[in-house]
Amino acid sequence: MSAPPRTAPEPLDPTHRAATPPAEAASTPERETAARGGTGGGIAARANAGAESVARTNASAEAQAAVPVDAAAETAAGADDAAQAAGRTAEELAGAAERKAAALLGPPAAARLGDVVPAPERVEPDAAADYLLSADAVIRVSADPAAVAVAGQLAALLRPATGYPLPVTDTIAPVPAGGIALALTNEVALGAEGYRLDISTDGVRIAAGTAAGLFHGVQTLRQLLPAAVESATPVTERWVLPGGSILDRPRYPHRGAMLDVARHFFGVTDVLRVIDHLARYKLNRLHLHLTDDQGWRIAIDSWPRLATVGGAGAVGDAPGGYYTRADYQRIVGYAADRHITVIPEIDLPGHTNAALTAYGELAPDRVAPPPYAGTEVGFSYVDPANERTYDFVADVLGEIAALTPGRWLHIGGDEAFKVPAEVYAGFVERTQRIVAGLGRDVIGWHQIAPAAHCDGRILQWWGTTGDDPATAEAVRRGARLILSPGNHAYLDMKYAPDTPIGHDWAGLIDVRRAYDWNPADHLAGVPAEAVLGVEAPLWTESVTTLAEIEFMLFPRLPAIAELGWSPRSTHDWAAFRERLALHGTRWAMAGIAYHRCPDLPWPATAVPAPRRPSSSAEPAEPPPVT
Repeated sequence: MSAPPRTAPEPLDPTHRAATPPAEAASTPERETAARGGTGGGIAARANAGAESVARTNASAEAQAAVPVDAAAETAAGADDAAQAAGRTAEELAGAAERKAAALLGPPAAARLGDVVPAPERVEPDAAADYLLSADAVIRVSADPAAVAVAGQLAALLRPATGYPLPVTDTIAPVPAGGIALALTNEVALGAEGYRLDISTDGVRIAAGTAAGLFHGVQTLRQLLPAAVESATPVTERWVLPGGSILDRPRYPHRGAMLDVARHFFGVTDVLRVIDHLARYKLNRLHLHLTDDQGWRIAIDSWPRLATVGGAGAVGDAPGGYYTRADYQRIVGYAADRHITVIPEIDLPGHTNAALTAYGELAPDRVAPPPYAGTEVGFSYVDPANERTYDFVADVLGEIAALTPGRWLHIGGDEAFKVPAEVYAGFVERTQRIVAGLGRDVIGWHQIAPAAHCDGRILQWWGTTGDDPATAEAVRRGARLILSPGNHAYLDMKYAPDTPIGHDWAGLIDVRRAYDWNPADHLAGVPAEAVLGVEAPLWTESVTTLAEIEFMLFPRLPAIAELGWSPRSTHDWAAFRERLALHGTRWAMAGIAYHRCPDLPWPATAVPAPRRPSSSAEPAEPPPVT
């Protein structure tokens, strides 16, 4: 059993709530339940038939009352024999006519087709093709379990705010037919994560070669709807989507964020919400920093005191905690449902004081040190000369691998200052062999570069100068890179000197600094093809609550996401800041804390702010918003 979970913080100052009650980030655990309740292919469609029929009847009556007879007749004339030849029923044709008439009478979509973050590869707007989502809309999806799951997630995203039933039905060849179609296709050019989105007055179609591609297309669809779609309760809104087509594929296969749960522990629910934030912006990797000097956060059956003893503390006087095997599997499964791979990190051979506190036999002097609650680095390490150390490494990594379906294990490797270089290299090489023996690829911070190469080895580079001969040499020997430059991608850095939390050792990182760099040529001597992608780490020495996590993520995380997803040709700070600022309203509606930084032209909206923990029963005042 894990240590008692910390009390979930109230994420927002009540005085800063949006006028509409804020939702959880869409695709929250609660909405996951709603998705399961509303899907199941044809069975789900039949189960929802009654509600669908009532909604269609009501919508039809309202439309007939609102649309002039001549306009409706003229529009209906456009739904001709070609549509009937496609197999559409008279009822579907009548519905299409009503929607077209309603679109002609109503205002255009509030969003533009290109108002998407990350920027799509190709956008072709059609101002005459806006689509009005109606109460009788049906989500049709390819008869594939993974695709049906995405359709259920889409329904769960849309139902709370729209109040529409949006039944899901599976079919061999889904077409919009007045609703939304999610189609698995054989378009090889779309790749493993790409999609094609087509919006017309008759409906919406998302096509992809994989369920992951459909899922990314759903996130784009979500952004094109009015911001009120983030509400947890029904609101009055015309749910109009801008007409046209989008073709979209990611630039890099690795697009991630790292959450440090070792310095301060964050419970499962907090981590699931972070996963939702990553999914919103098409990130596909969650790197969990599970162990450090201050805490060990994952239960290991063969070394049980790692969690019970090593997981007891945190920075300062904050409570500790750890994930049971079931907790961790829940995180991994929830991420996988959102097409995100969890990459677990066990930091070795340094950053191990918590492990040594639990098992002094691993220490160089065989004496267990006291727990550490400070923030200094580089003083601890497991003994590379002790064979028992490698039993420990093999056992821990073996259990983690068994719980993690992804192909990567992160072994840390940074700041082992007290281990001689030759001894350090030998330890890394032996640990790399252990990882390879588990059938996994190794990832390590770029300090492992001097060690001998092994197949599939990936270095995560966090430097600040752009010039690293040792890393460039490791690339020449076959390593590939994930780029996390400390002065651009470290989200624990302050936005400005007066940011109430965070550090500044790598510099201040405002949104423009997070956005204005090119992963392809950032590191000297490293060819573009060696770069697998980007990752934004959030270290938590000074971050203590979920609201503070969100405050540091937003609005910088979407900037990193755009670097990882969008073609370089779309990179334009002036355009990006305009697109990104529009998301402030969405974040406020969803109850997401964020920093209203001055370099973005924010719309007028309520501003969520992070909250500090308090020693009393009363909540602490939030830090000032800069």
